[in-house]
Amino acid sequence: MLVELHVENFAVVERQRLRFHTGLNLLTGETGSGKSILVDSLGLLFGGRASTEMIRTGEKLARVSAIFEASSATRAVLAEAGIDTEDGEILIEREIAANGKSRAFAASRPVTAALLKALAPHLGDIHGQNEQQQLHDPIAQREMLDSFAGAKAKRDDVGAIYEAWRACDRELEEIAQREQEQLRLADLWTFQRKEIEAVAPLGGEDAELDNQRRVLQNVGRLSDHAEAAFTALYDAPDSALTQARTAQRRIEELVRIDSSLSELADMLKPAVIALEEAGRTLRDYLAHLEADPEKLESVETRLAAMDKLKRKYGASIEDILRFLDELREKMRTVETASERRAEIAERRIKLGKQFEIAAAQLRGLRKDAARQLEKRVEKELSALAMAGTSFVVDIGDAPWSASGFDAIEFRVSANRGEEPRALSKVASGGEVSRIALALKTCVEREHPAGTRHLLVFDEVDAGIGGEAADAVGRRLKELSRGYQVLCVTHQAQIASFADHHYRVEKKVLKDRTVTEVGELSAEERTREIGRMLSGQRLTPEALKHAEQLIKAGAI
Repeated sequence: MLVELHVENFAVVERQRLRFHTGLNLLTGETGSGKSILVDSLGLLFGGRASTEMIRTGEKLARVSAIFEASSATRAVLAEAGIDTEDGEILIEREIAANGKSRAFAASRPVTAALLKALAPHLGDIHGQNEQQQLHDPIAQREMLDSFAGAKAKRDDVGAIYEAWRACDRELEEIAQREQEQLRLADLWTFQRKEIEAVAPLGGEDAELDNQRRVLQNVGRLSDHAEAAFTALYDAPDSALTQARTAQRRIEELVRIDSSLSELADMLKPAVIALEEAGRTLRDYLAHLEADPEKLESVETRLAAMDKLKRKYGASIEDILRFLDELREKMRTVETASERRAEIAERRIKLGKQFEIAAAQLRGLRKDAARQLEKRVEKELSALAMAGTSFVVDIGDAPWSASGFDAIEFRVSANRGEEPRALSKVASGGEVSRIALALKTCVEREHPAGTRHLLVFDEVDAGIGGEAADAVGRRLKELSRGYQVLCVTHQAQIASFADHHYRVEKKVLKDRTVTEVGELSAEERTREIGRMLSGQRLTPEALKHAEQLIKAGAI
């Protein structure tokens, strides 16, 4: 929903700030007063082409900004662009400089015009001769038909199946690419696996072997030190064990006399036992300590083999073993690739059949809805001074997508006997606006939007009057219950249905032409509609007629 619009130095608008509301917002004014300028300024915010001709004469910069209520879809588009919007409103801005450069901003962050175009469908639709028509877009046409058909749930089902089917395609492509690469590497993997398995290293084995090598390389030194330690601890007449036992006997004699030293005797016993154990351990160590050149060679050979593996496959035995596990897993993948490929291909076929069934059901919903929509739109167009217009919803074949396999195109023929053709080729701006109004009315009646999406209609009343203008006004009023509607009109009958009425007026201030816009009070509104009925000279009869129209339009 559009909350506020600010226009500065844009065409003949010097500076204008407008607040808009829910319901039906009508813009009226004399021909050439600049009513469509406001619509053009919105088109610029929706990613329309910027031109220096839009800049007010003598100024260096034209600027248009608007505050919109941010929907979840709007926030999602901005989030993809890295822009977070926590507030319920979003500021969209566009600047045009005299040097031809244009800048755009969303939530006070610089963005591209392309991003504004991506945001536009979530901000509003503009239907006017000088605007890009959402109604001409096949995707928008499909969305409108699906809304009328109430087919969103079925389309979501079709989309889910399609995405799963496409995922199979992607996985098959990945398997094919991976398999080609794996087949090229298979011989290398086999060689690496065999090389590691031939050595068969064990976790921690290298540390143990390294210790064995140091021992075997230093048998003489180890023997000398162990012998000296054994002698000092156990074997010499004055060994530590002998001295400890002597001290133990002396203390025992002391305890017989003075029992208070019993704790000292208890403290010495473990020391004596420890010295005895240390001595026996050294004696056993010396008994087994001997030079073994063959074993040393074997250890060094084993360590050399492990060092070779480390240089190629990892800094440690644990790294090498992890690499081996990875090799085995890769080999298993190569061996099972054909089975996996066949499994996915079978699943893809099943999903393809499911998609065809679901998409055919969706097409059935669309065809039934299309026939109904055609009749209802033609009936609406007849009431909107386009009697005899043929409206056709063409459903053709399209490549598979998340929306099914249907190509949707709206076709019209404004002249009886002429073949219906695409909207963009046969309908004028005013006619397209009325067709859009008829379509929106039909869709809203069938499935109320329940949102405040902005709909802008410019020239919707071109070439009509009387009952047709009244019919347009009633349908705009009806639409405004589900949408925020902004309409530029020349017809008093249409203006009488407004919830909020704005007058656009061209003035000359300080020898410069400016356009000013103001929201009208109840009395001002009556006078404006009276002017639209009688022209420049406002008569009592016109005022009375205006009051009657306003009263009748308050439905």
